[in-house]
Amino acid sequence: MKKIFNPYIKSEGYNCFGCSPNNVFGLKMEFYEEGDFVCCDWQPSHNFQGYRNVLHGGIQATLMDEIASWVVQTKLGTAGVTSKLETRFRKPLMMDTSIVHLKAHITAQKRNIAVVEVLLHNDQNELCAESTVHYYMFREDVAREQFFYPGVESFYNPTQ
Repeated sequence: MKKIFNPYIKSEGYNCFGCSPNNVFGLKMEFYEEGDFVCCDWQPSHNFQGYRNVLHGGIQATLMDEIASWVVQTKLGTAGVTSKLETRFRKPLMMDTSIVHLKAHITAQKRNIAVVEVLLHNDQNELCAESTVHYYMFREDVAREQFFYPGVESFYNPTQ
């Protein structure tokens, strides 16, 4: 397991709903790497409830969308935007789950589209949801200039 640092913390105006540790309404996701996979262990909060004691499906989709972005940034060295998100909910994710486990990796890449598979498990290792994310990737120079992409090295070296 290898920690992935959040280099955006140093950026003025950074307030991502998915990964900013300072967004009071956000998910505050943190990531680590296991081989080809980017992973996240996330603690559900009752602020994100749908039905009583069930994690809202939109929050589950957001978790999967966010980790897909981090896969592209760390594994492919650029940034981009989600162009398609196909999610299948397999089992209700109960709010009393102590930890939600997300695991994502690239399954295909064609030109400027990366396909990322994301699996979301509860703390009993039961598959609750899965997504296939089609991610449009910017050229690295565009990602750096227009979208504040800090470069892949900054995710692994907290001093950069």
